[in-house]
Amino acid sequence: MAASPLRLVIHAPTAASLERARRNALNLRKARPDAEVRIVVNAEAVAAALDRPDAETDPLLRVCGNTLAKLGRTAEGLTVVSAAVLDIAEAQADGWSYMRA
Repeated sequence: MAASPLRLVIHAPTAASLERARRNALNLRKARPDAEVRIVVNAEAVAAALDRPDAETDPLLRVCGNTLAKLGRTAEGLTVVSAAVLDIAEAQADGWSYMRA
């Protein structure tokens, strides 16, 4: 019997949680290559994501536009969402599971 689809949003609001989220995402994809995973970053994790890029997990990032505006920065090459809270809420409404890193 096939496993049901797995979709996970990992929320990372701090630099330390971003590192955990990146490891968690890679571990999940290793265990379940068919899983869909997003890492939503806001607050201090945004600067950490911009300052310490990771080619393997950056395609999974969804960067909070509100935090970018507050920091006066841009996120070239990354997916920017208007607000992390909205992105997470909409994903959950669409059946995605939530985990805070």
